[in-house]
Parts: sequence; C-alpha cells; structure tokens
Amino acid sequence: MNPDIIGYIGGIFSSVSFLPQVIKIWKTKSAHDLSMPTLLLLTANVTLWLTYGISINNRPLWITNAIVLSMVLAMIYFKIRYKNNKL
Repeated sequence: MNPDIIGYIGGIFSSVSFLPQVIKIWKTKSAHDLSMPTLLLLTANVTLWLTYGISINNRPLWITNAIVLSMVLAMIYFKIRYKNNKL
C-alpha cells in the first residue's frame, strides 16, 4: 500500500476527530469546559507539525494539520466569544 494513502486516511480521522467538538460548541454556545492552556499547546503542536509537513513536502501531513489548525483556532475563537456562557 502507498504510504501516502495511509497518511491521507490517518489525516481524515485526525481532522474529523475535532469536528464534533467544534459543532457542539457552536450549537450550545458554550466552551466553558475547554482548557485554554490545552488549546494553546495544541495550536503550537499543530503549527509545528504543519510547518514540518510543508518543509519536507509531505502533502498528507500538512493538509491534515492545516485542517486541524483551523478547527483548533475555531475552538479558541468560540472559547473567547462564549467565555461567559455555561451550560
């Protein structure tokens, strides 16, 4: 099997794994239970992996991390926007 195919499949799972959380925050208008330090560390982590993927020209790696970064940034946005909302 082509290693890129495994990378794309892993990338789909990695990317989709954050989608339920983003949707839940958007629907409930609450991100109270999310830890901002964790989100910031995750942002740094994903940004480094994205940079690495671009530097070695590994398309599955950088595409996955670009998608995950956008979802993590959405969660940070919602965390700030809905900071006073609690379920």
